[in-house]
Amino acid sequence: MPQGTPGRTLLPRFSYDESCPVLNYIFKRLLSAIPFMFLVSLTVFVLIQLPPGDFVTSWAAQAAAAGEEVTPAMMEEMRRRFGLDQPLIVQYFAWIGGVVQGNFGYSFEWNAPVATLLGERMGLTLVVTVSTLILSWCIALPVGIYSAVRRYSLLDYSFTFIAFVSLAVPGFLIALILMYMSVKLFNADVTGLFSPEYANAPWSWGRVKDLMAHMWIPVIILGTEASASLIRIMRANLIDQLHMPYVVTARAKGLTETKLLLKYPVRIALNPFVSTLGWTVPRLVSGAVIVSIVLNMPIAGPMLMQSLLSQDIYLSGAFLLLLCLMTVIGTLLSDILLVVLDPRIRVQ
Repeated sequence: MPQGTPGRTLLPRFSYDESCPVLNYIFKRLLSAIPFMFLVSLTVFVLIQLPPGDFVTSWAAQAAAAGEEVTPAMMEEMRRRFGLDQPLIVQYFAWIGGVVQGNFGYSFEWNAPVATLLGERMGLTLVVTVSTLILSWCIALPVGIYSAVRRYSLLDYSFTFIAFVSLAVPGFLIALILMYMSVKLFNADVTGLFSPEYANAPWSWGRVKDLMAHMWIPVIILGTEASASLIRIMRANLIDQLHMPYVVTARAKGLTETKLLLKYPVRIALNPFVSTLGWTVPRLVSGAVIVSIVLNMPIAGPMLMQSLLSQDIYLSGAFLLLLCLMTVIGTLLSDILLVVLDPRIRVQ
């Protein structure tokens, strides 16, 4: 029994465990993410509603362009059925209340639940994103380290030239070139992420192999573009670290060059790699829209753009809200990894 003042009852009281600052830091960050996501959801919903008109207006314009007759009564009936005749604040709380319960609403354009569309597109988006991240790191790490250690060498100039070309050439142009080469040289159609027979099939080992056979072009395009900038960042940061006093001291103590390089300066120069985890998925979705359209990839970018154009508010709002949540979680993971990676950083 705990001892206390006589006549008083000791009530359990929540307190932070100071012996575990990382867990305290994670808990505080997760708590602060709740009001932040609420403000983001409100901002996203208001911004989507800012353009003039609504989904019914966009639908009526497309129907009129196709020669169909659209009457004002039909438009009012659609607004009433979709709930677009309600005030903005009523629409927002009806939507965010459903989101809290796991119901992201109904897509007007696709005539399907938003949760179903999110599951299909975001799963493939994460697969492409993780593959792109792994490829870009596998290229940028060794090339950046070599360019820093052997700077101004022939290979360093060659890597620099290739990196600048990769940054300058648009991704969709590289996609068109690779598509042409795959058809001409290998007689293979690599557009999309699946063959026609696997496009709507349930998941199986054959569908996974078909996905891998189609995914190499988008991963190469997006990974090459991402690794080009990371190579320059890694090279510059590592060059700065190689002339630090602790490197000179470790070398004077007889530490081998490989062990010295990997244990100290490379570990600190990795900070920019880890710090970019937070916005990897949003950057891929927003920056690879044209590449995704050219390659006909069923990922989040093209559907998000189409939902914004058609003012499909629940679908576009759910996409943007989910991307922001991934950014918050990714930033938290990158901050934790930075604490583990760099001994100079403390969560306090």
